[in-house]
Amino acid sequence: MPEPHTALDALLDLLDLERIERDIFRGESRSALVPRVFGGQVAAQALVAAGRTVPADRLAHSLHAYFLRPGDPGAPIVYTVDRIRDGRSFTTRRVVAVQHGQPIFHLSASFQVYEEGLDHQADMPPAPDPESLPTPAEMLPRHLPREVADRLVEARAAVDLRYADVPPWGSVGQPREPRSQVWFRTNGKLADDPLLHVVLATYVSDMTLLDSVLLAHGRGGWAVGDVVGASLDHAMWFHRPFRADEWLLYDQESPTASGGRGLGQARIYTQDGRLAISVIQEGVVRVPRR
Repeated sequence: MPEPHTALDALLDLLDLERIERDIFRGESRSALVPRVFGGQVAAQALVAAGRTVPADRLAHSLHAYFLRPGDPGAPIVYTVDRIRDGRSFTTRRVVAVQHGQPIFHLSASFQVYEEGLDHQADMPPAPDPESLPTPAEMLPRHLPREVADRLVEARAAVDLRYADVPPWGSVGQPREPRSQVWFRTNGKLADDPLLHVVLATYVSDMTLLDSVLLAHGRGGWAVGDVVGASLDHAMWFHRPFRADEWLLYDQESPTASGGRGLGQARIYTQDGRLAISVIQEGVVRVPRR
């Protein structure tokens, strides 16, 4: 199993795209726990591509994305950026990710020059101290077969992600309130580049957001195979500065599931209580046919 800093270095290399034309980039892929590219990887790489066409003084404030086709982990991904708008305060970019001649992902992202303005936020909910919670290597083997737990720990080795309560696969058959909390930070320090921290938060945001859908129905999820699913769309709003290498609370809930789809929504807070990010995602969540 890779050391945490080595895993983070590998993730940063994965997100460091090759520029092959002015607005065309190429990224490598790697397999996830399922035989397709992890959605958070594609979203993060697309945001890197968009950000590299934007002046450094313009910070990402929102993204809206659709997952169109499963990504092939054995093939590179080409990202084409359209410079939709360059205004005095806002810049808009559209990114299409292509594999094997077909689009697999579409992202729209908006960037803004920093400015002062009205300021209020929802209060941070109660949450346990992240340092009091078990690490992934300590927690996962309690609830999953050793082989599955080891694969999940390895897949997430770049991130220290700690569940505040029992994860879905630890309470199979026991429906409960569709809410979940995790604390996360990268397993190592990051450079002082605001885009990099936004990109890493985007990467992690796709890991657990639909967990609350599973909790409502006592389903264990992808790790135990009692549902099949995939992300459909993903939206994020970046409200305040944050660092992805410092603890962030991911407070998640599911207001609804129907029609083979489940909705997750969340707020991400810094450890000192600032609301940094809002997230909404819809995904396919189906019970396998026997």
